[in-house]
Amino acid sequence: MKYKDVDSYILSSVPAAHPLLRKLRQIILKTIPDADESISYNVPFYKFDGVHVGFAAFKNHVTFGIGADVLSDEHKEQLEKNGYHTGKETVQIKYDQEVPTEYLRLLLEEKISKAKDIG
Repeated sequence: MKYKDVDSYILSSVPAAHPLLRKLRQIILKTIPDADESISYNVPFYKFDGVHVGFAAFKNHVTFGIGADVLSDEHKEQLEKNGYHTGKETVQIKYDQEVPTEYLRLLLEEKISKAKDIG
């Protein structure tokens, strides 16, 4: 299925994902109000200052893609200590977990700072 916008993506995901996806969207848009919201690679993407972040829903979790440039080993260690699984560029949030709002805001602010340094 091809999604025309973020709302349709969220609505077509498994119901357990809806609150987490809405929360991730809210965090991104509050932290980066001038981000261009779109669907890329058939998932929600937010582009700003030449970089992007995004999220996706899966069977048992959502994934927040922030990028390896800000998801350092220290950040991964802290997130994993709090029960979140991390990948090279992503944070997984299971449907029974709280979204780590403040930590994701911190990562987004680092992403903004790095993007401005490059640009």
